[in-house]
Amino acid sequence: MATCVHIDAAGTQFLELRPPGPNQSVYREDCTQCFDSIDDPTGLDVCLYCFNGGCPGERNHSLLHVSSTSHPLVLNIKRTRKKVKRDEPPQKITKLAIAAETEADRYDTTTQIKCYECGIDDVDKGSGKLSDVVDAVLKANTFARQEEVKAWEQEMTACEHTLYVEQEPAKEISQSLGHCSMCDLKENLWLCLTCGNLGCGRSQFGGIAGNSHGLAHTDGTKHPVAVKLGSLTADGTADIYCYACDEERVDPELPNHLLHWGINIKDRIKTEKSLTEMNVEENLRWEFSMVTEDGKELKPLFGPGFTGLKNLGNSCYLASVLQSLFSFPEFAERYYLPGDAPPNAAHPAEDLETQLRKLGDGLLSGRYSKPDSNVITSSDVETPEIPHQKGLAPAMLKHLIGRGHAEFSTMRQQDAFELLLHLLKLISRSQHVAPQKDPVDAFRFAMEQRLQCISCKKVRYRTDEQENISIPVPIRRIPKDSRMDTDSDGKEQEKEEFEPVTLKECLDIFTADEMVELTCGFCGSKDGFIKSSKFKTFPVVLAVNARRFEVVNWVPTKQDVPVIVDDEPFAFDAYKSHGPQDGEEMLPEDADTGAASANKWVPNEAALSMLEAMGFPRVRCEKALHATGNADPEAASEWLFQHMEDPDIDTPADFNAGSSGSGAATTAVDSEKIENLGAMGFSAPQARQALKETGGDMERAVDWLFSHPDATGDFDEGPAEAIEKSLPGSDKLPANFQLQSIVCHKGSSIHAGHYVAFIRKQLPDEQAPAWALFNDEKVAKAGDVDEMKKFAYVYFFRRL
Repeated sequence: MATCVHIDAAGTQFLELRPPGPNQSVYREDCTQCFDSIDDPTGLDVCLYCFNGGCPGERNHSLLHVSSTSHPLVLNIKRTRKKVKRDEPPQKITKLAIAAETEADRYDTTTQIKCYECGIDDVDKGSGKLSDVVDAVLKANTFARQEEVKAWEQEMTACEHTLYVEQEPAKEISQSLGHCSMCDLKENLWLCLTCGNLGCGRSQFGGIAGNSHGLAHTDGTKHPVAVKLGSLTADGTADIYCYACDEERVDPELPNHLLHWGINIKDRIKTEKSLTEMNVEENLRWEFSMVTEDGKELKPLFGPGFTGLKNLGNSCYLASVLQSLFSFPEFAERYYLPGDAPPNAAHPAEDLETQLRKLGDGLLSGRYSKPDSNVITSSDVETPEIPHQKGLAPAMLKHLIGRGHAEFSTMRQQDAFELLLHLLKLISRSQHVAPQKDPVDAFRFAMEQRLQCISCKKVRYRTDEQENISIPVPIRRIPKDSRMDTDSDGKEQEKEEFEPVTLKECLDIFTADEMVELTCGFCGSKDGFIKSSKFKTFPVVLAVNARRFEVVNWVPTKQDVPVIVDDEPFAFDAYKSHGPQDGEEMLPEDADTGAASANKWVPNEAALSMLEAMGFPRVRCEKALHATGNADPEAASEWLFQHMEDPDIDTPADFNAGSSGSGAATTAVDSEKIENLGAMGFSAPQARQALKETGGDMERAVDWLFSHPDATGDFDEGPAEAIEKSLPGSDKLPANFQLQSIVCHKGSSIHAGHYVAFIRKQLPDEQAPAWALFNDEKVAKAGDVDEMKKFAYVYFFRRL
């Protein structure tokens, strides 16, 4: 071993060797500019100054980093998997049974220190500060592992309701847990910490019974905090739910609060699964089958364009969207640039352009798409199955996509369609240097909306640019009979089925005329308007979200309504707008037809009286009715329980502030807020109306939109722009589209379950394009795609 002059250098700050801090990222698993990793033959070089990871192999991103930063010393880490024979597939890891297996149990790891400037490949690890720095680097969590750890833990905090529990005088609680105070259930019992009432919880998946009597108790008493008795453990953990916050919480004084009711937590033995455990179990159940109907394993696919993505912990929604996007040539040509040098970014792991190029290379080069040779099947199997690939872990890109976002920064399951909108916005706002083009341009088009007064017949047209459409799926139940289904626990339950609908029917509804209640600013008629929306131009790629949601017990629930979509080209010509026609009279520009001219909002007196009889102040009652549709006192009371802690809950509000007809009031809507609401899937007119109804408050506007799903929208945009710009897309006919890829979801909620992608492409050894299944790291030739297409959540069509 040799020594190096840079080891003890302290003359300049950037060359001083220091161990990584506790919050400093250490990229010691894969290169920040490609997916070469410590498992490759040349290993990975970790910079001993800034802890960037660089590959020393063919591409030599390590040398590129050294040249741009003048950081000469690196720690080369090389890892090889220990060969393990197994006779059956491994058990799926869950939070409830994590094997205490260390990295040393699974891998052989070798390390070596190199100095690029001195040309030394084996620097003495014991020299100077090297020993402490190297030891700290090897012990530090990798960037990917930091994200994985978050995936197992649901972050819960205390709230004011659990911190300050007001308890009534003590009474004896049966140590045998008794039964619900309103029914005979003896399991799934929740103890009210305020009065000691025992109430059953909601019914849970897996056949756990519940009649929501705990919630009914809270509704009647306003006692906010309850604890699930069966989840109590001797070490003080339990399921604690705050109904006022509608969140799981922690109670730092739980032992004392339980002791008040005669329950000694030290004597408790956990008898039921916690909510977190059930959530993990539910997600693990949603698994797309990797076998055909006759039980044969789906054929794994390898090579360029057939690279899987590891699940980073509830990240299947991200993987399915990324696979779909990078199957389009616009994204492939933009981010897969094998002949170009990587971007000159000071911090590659924090640069969106670098990480998108890294992903493009990973998915499309074929370098990483190969069977996982570390798995050895039993020697007595005559024809061992071909193992699937390991897949790539896009942890750095996931971090950048979610950074600063309330939902995508978490490790919880998310809505794939919302992720698509967010990702397209991030990419479009990033820099695209000529000759490179913004790939999102392929998704852009214009919708033309037409309004016609029923009375005077005058019309108005407006154009909105969009990147997707969200089509309604009619929900028609098949009459119930004796059909039964069996759940995962073997218990029978009634099976609910829905009539299939066609894509054409959904598009017909989406573009059909509908009646909207607006007052005509020209003739003064209150008879309303006829509104319709059609395509003014068509995109190259059309993203379609199929809305299968229905509100069940105040919760949006996804229903499995089959939507029939053929593989054959589908003509959109009938959905093209033809613009103003001869003989049509236009509404004058100063004739207001938006929300400003609608009738003044007046609270529903019957519902208001019921709410006031429950003891709520009038100001709060009016706000609740305004937020929930002004009709249902039960919905309004639910809203009140959720917003009782709002700082402005008792501040009087003028709900007609945007309806006076004054020009300033009706047009002063922040365009950025409209864009932000648009990213959530709301149309510009809907966003404009919501912002006017709520005085421009974004949070209240979102609440208003969810409470008013049938809102007509505000079509008054204000003064027209003087500068005309060309519309995206093309208005030429014919407009024939063919299904290119789909994102499928299993589960009743978009925030649980599992996502996969099916993509039509040229498969190896196939004569014609066929469908491939991308299920996280597994990529295979798809089986029954027709069945999966019926239940897709996002459809991607390409114009022919």
